[in-house]
Amino acid sequence: MSTAPHFYPIGTPGQPWGPAEIAAWRARQRRQRSYADEVLRAVLRPRAGLSCLPYGEIVHGNARYPVHALASSDWQAGRPTLLVTGGVHGYETSGVRGALAFADAQAPRCAGRANLLIVPCVSPWGWEYIQRWNHDAVDPNRSFRANSPAQEARALQALVARYAGQFSAHIDLHETTDSDEAEFRPALAARDGKAFEPGSIPDGFYVVDDTEAPCPELQQAVVAAVARVTHIAPADEHGEIIKSPVVAPGVIRYKLREWGLCASVSGAPLTCTTEVYPDSARTSPAECVAAQVAAVCAVLEFILAA
Repeated sequence: MSTAPHFYPIGTPGQPWGPAEIAAWRARQRRQRSYADEVLRAVLRPRAGLSCLPYGEIVHGNARYPVHALASSDWQAGRPTLLVTGGVHGYETSGVRGALAFADAQAPRCAGRANLLIVPCVSPWGWEYIQRWNHDAVDPNRSFRANSPAQEARALQALVARYAGQFSAHIDLHETTDSDEAEFRPALAARDGKAFEPGSIPDGFYVVDDTEAPCPELQQAVVAAVARVTHIAPADEHGEIIKSPVVAPGVIRYKLREWGLCASVSGAPLTCTTEVYPDSARTSPAECVAAQVAAVCAVLEFILAA
């Protein structure tokens, strides 16, 4: 668990941010890595069984980010169909790299068996600036709803709409990091004019199911697969993970559609949101990527066996 500041250095306590505060927050951000070099180049690389599918452009200030998905080359309606998304929060590195690693290692064996739609990096500005929000201080993963305020969400919604009704499952790859408690949660409280309430970071992997359409067997299959790669987060002394009741080892539930979460975007009957903890002393960046791949493979095997 990390200690977070009780006062965020932007805004006035108790007052939501306006344009001036958002501009001040944006001025604090620094580009730390390259989407074009580290992500887009990898997405565009030829792969057996997958075709590159451009689906839009994200524009923030003077920066323009073309966004691409990877889709099965032999897509056929009626097959089990899996949507994989990563980088909805751009700073969550293993989600992006896990989606790409799955595409590299596993896509060829899906030929003739399943359709894949893989979106490795939904939020390219967030990737470059290692940020949870986008350029406008909007969280894309609270924005998957009609008239979304986030370009990133609107672009993905439009892409997914092309395949409406075809998805068997959707897995959305995330991380929970020490920076959530040290930076992002205090910033959220300040942005919304609320008091910051310190919390804790769970040490290990866990998944988020859908409160309104739970699929416990899928979550258990994912947790079992990942447990062979890295450790599973235990419940805290209240029987919770990040203030949500643990309903099974390593499993909590959120109201996906009501909260505008990415895992609600496809309307798939089966959904899973992963969370790894890359700051743990018990894991490594490579192990976190492997955990994401194991989770996606578990969902794929689940829908193939159905």
